[in-house]
Amino acid sequence: MTLIIKNRAVVEDSFTVVRAAEDGALPAVEALPAGKIIVPFALWKEHKAAIVASRSKDEIGVWLAPDDEPADIVADFAQIAVIAVDFPVFRDGRGFSIGRLLRERYQWTGELRAIGDVLRDQVAFHARCGFDAFAVRADKDINDALNAFTEFTELYQGATDNLEPLFRRRAALIAALGA
Repeated sequence: MTLIIKNRAVVEDSFTVVRAAEDGALPAVEALPAGKIIVPFALWKEHKAAIVASRSKDEIGVWLAPDDEPADIVADFAQIAVIAVDFPVFRDGRGFSIGRLLRERYQWTGELRAIGDVLRDQVAFHARCGFDAFAVRADKDINDALNAFTEFTELYQGATDNLEPLFRRRAALIAALGA
């Protein structure tokens, strides 16, 4: 079974990520694997009713490509358990923005998973943008990727994990000590 990082622990992945064929063709709904699946957003849009009819909510996930609009899935939040965001190559950072939009603007509270070219170097940054699950690339050490969460002791910017930037946290501490 495949392993992922979820809530900062290595666990078995109970979902199967469904990808398009090499020629870009999406699989037929009847050909989807049994069990929990994460389907491409294009397949979800086209066959949502059939997918929902064939599985329970906790068995359905949808993954967004970097050029998918996160606002387009908001109406479907009640029908899915996982939203994954694909990072097709290490240098494509559009998924970070999608993660922040889903968490901050659209208030997604379910599992938000990074899939694709997910490496240790970016796991902490994914988490700062709201991701709580990570499918680390198969050729990398998933246990080593856990170390990414403890590499930085202070974070300067505000993000989904702590909205207050360091200068405000510091000013509040000084005010509390002086009071």
